[in-house]
Amino acid sequence: MTADRLRLGDFEVFGLRDGFFYLDGGATFGVVPKVLWEKKCPADSQNRIKMGLNSLLIKTPGAVVLVETGIGLKLGAKLSRIYGVEQEPGLLSSLDRIGFAPGSIDFVINTHLHFDHCGGNTVRDENRALVPAFPRARYVIQKGEWEWALKSHEREKDSYLAENFLPLADCGVVDLVDGNSPVTDGVEVLLTPGHTACHQCVKVSSGRQTLVFLGDLVATSAHIALVYGMSYDLYPLDNLESKRTLYEQAVAEDWILAFVHDPVRYFGKVRKVSSKYEFQPLD
Repeated sequence: MTADRLRLGDFEVFGLRDGFFYLDGGATFGVVPKVLWEKKCPADSQNRIKMGLNSLLIKTPGAVVLVETGIGLKLGAKLSRIYGVEQEPGLLSSLDRIGFAPGSIDFVINTHLHFDHCGGNTVRDENRALVPAFPRARYVIQKGEWEWALKSHEREKDSYLAENFLPLADCGVVDLVDGNSPVTDGVEVLLTPGHTACHQCVKVSSGRQTLVFLGDLVATSAHIALVYGMSYDLYPLDNLESKRTLYEQAVAEDWILAFVHDPVRYFGKVRKVSSKYEFQPLD
């Protein structure tokens, strides 16, 4: 059985899942030929591969931190059909299963603001108004990512749905950070440009152990190799260099890695073999 929880020093870390969705395999692996990527991720009849909608919950002695909120409940029938969304078990149900209510979350961190990472940031109340899904939480987002999301650039306008983030600003619960920044004791965000210009990863450290939630820097365990990037990456060469920099430290310090879109694994490691990087399952 794949591990969905870890003890990290004094912290508890839980892998959670909002569900699954399906993306075109070719787009998800960029320039890598299908004959190679399909060995790792078999495609369906529409050339789509199954992707997880994973989140991370970190319980420290002083705070509860949620990383990513999945696709949420507001996507609508058309887009849900296009992406083959399977909302099972659902993020809120996953939280409830491990004993956490929405009101127990102190911080929510979005690696970036694409709809499959922040769709659960907001919900509709009894009057159909959009409100924060986690009423006590501060939402931690890179300033540059927020500004880019507001531009609705043609290349990505369908990925940024204002209903997922603008109501947070109206409620005054957004903390915009600029580059590497602490969130709470033992939890910090790391600027890792590539997928978007201001994509961020989340570094969690307690005792002598470190875990990094990779977001779309490395979407699944099948994307560990440097050149296994996505066509969705706006800056693919920057993404490659961000991966290389992070991997060097991860290998040297034996970091645990957490994946946002892996449909099976929440956690793993990376190892260097000659000049190549490979996925290493946790013991």
